Amino acid sequence: MAAHEENKADDGVITLDRVEDVAAVPEKAAALIHNIRQPHSEVYAEALARYPNDEAIDREDERRLRRKLDLRILPLLGICYFFYYVDKTTLSYAAIFGIRDDLHLSSGAYSWLSSVFYFGWLVWAIPSNLLMQRSPPGWYLGFNILLWGVLLMCQAAARDFASLAALRILSGAFEAIADPAFMLITSMYYTRSEQPVRIAVWYAFNGVGVAGGGLIGYGIGNIRGALQSWRYEFLIVGAMCTFWAVVLLLLVPNSPATYRGFSHDERLLMIARMRQNQTGVEQRHINWRQVREAYLDYKTWLFFLLGFVGNIPNGGISNFSTLVIKGLGFNTLQTTLLGIPQGALVVIWIALGAVCNQYMPKNSRTLVSALFMLPTIAGALGFLLAPTDAYVGRLICFYLTGSYQAAFVICLSVIIGNTGGQSKKMIVSGMIWFGACLGNICSPFFYKTSQSPKYPLGIGSLLVSNVIELALFFVFRYAFIWENRKKEKRRAELLRSGSDDGGVGRMNETAFMDLTDKENPNFEYIY
Repeated sequence: MAAHEENKADDGVITLDRVEDVAAVPEKAAALIHNIRQPHSEVYAEALARYPNDEAIDREDERRLRRKLDLRILPLLGICYFFYYVDKTTLSYAAIFGIRDDLHLSSGAYSWLSSVFYFGWLVWAIPSNLLMQRSPPGWYLGFNILLWGVLLMCQAAARDFASLAALRILSGAFEAIADPAFMLITSMYYTRSEQPVRIAVWYAFNGVGVAGGGLIGYGIGNIRGALQSWRYEFLIVGAMCTFWAVVLLLLVPNSPATYRGFSHDERLLMIARMRQNQTGVEQRHINWRQVREAYLDYKTWLFFLLGFVGNIPNGGISNFSTLVIKGLGFNTLQTTLLGIPQGALVVIWIALGAVCNQYMPKNSRTLVSALFMLPTIAGALGFLLAPTDAYVGRLICFYLTGSYQAAFVICLSVIIGNTGGQSKKMIVSGMIWFGACLGNICSPFFYKTSQSPKYPLGIGSLLVSNVIELALFFVFRYAFIWENRKKEKRRAELLRSGSDDGGVGRMNETAFMDLTDKENPNFEYIY
């Protein structure tokens, strides 16, 4: 194996230049090298030849590899997601630390600052995804987060609305890649059955970010320095983001075939177990036919709608949660501390969703997602209907609204698991976050200062969005059932025509051929 480890070209591509590597595998290996249209194709072919079917994989070896991947990947993504959400709450904490008075911001100007962040994201979301396909994903993610941290620190120097708005637009553009990159990395190293739990792990740091943002905000609120507290908020959080970007640049993998710290045998196993996904792993060339298919596929627009309605609540809560809680009668420092249980509950909701999904029968993801929409709908109704002086009851109802996060997380695994073809994946992934941008842009304008402390329009927008999202999960379910029936008919026709032997060989031939979910006859939708 040492020979394998040292057998690398200058560009990091592992090659099969030893005769025994090819001679020791089945005859189809040579054909597979030509069929697999992605970087490191010879390594992928060797993996499929070494493990011609899933039964050839030793489950104990796979378990050890999965544990090693979890320890290497999930902390990196989770901590990054922590900063990702803390970054989104910096403006919220800056609001209670006096930024509105210091920069003479009207309530409308503050709402615009919450929204303009997503204008940069909106413009750059799709181009950034396509650039990531052309680039090593780990390096591209780290580079973007480095710039996002630097821009966040620059916001501490803002003197008026215009300068702060310009910096937030640029920050949004560089932050646009984070969610799609996390989804891409998860899909590269985990099977579809493993993805919900792994997405839940790194997404749960969203809740850790809410709680951590409260602690960081409380600490910053007690700083008595030369600057206003809100300027320290931007400086400290931005510096932490910048530091973590350097860590990501060094440690996030770019390819299963070149993942440092894993032996050659581990890399082959890492690749072979991805066969069952039938979604491909790497492809550095943009396939414009797949881009066109993505935009013409009705499922893409359903995902876009999910991103939109799923983030109307998020945009309001991330920017106005402190003002909602403070409006219940708490002082500034109490408000920062009350963000901690809010974040802890988000983590609990997401963990419950992942555990529930893990133990449900196959294809229960949309049903579990629908189940976790019920507490948030109940919480929104309770907040709207409770008496104004029922402070504790309304606070509890506000905390309940966080359960929508669990539903959204589970559905993210449905999206990445149901899209084949690398270019199509980039577009579909970009479109859900494109919808998320629009939701986050719209939502702050539902929270009107004149309606404090109940914010009926803001909480009402959350309620309506959640009801639409609940209905969408059932639309997804029956759409994918219908698509699978069409796939079954197609496979039956191929079998009757003799062009498909119905065996494992066909799975190997299509696993890494960069086929879309519509093109691949072996693709099966999950729901």
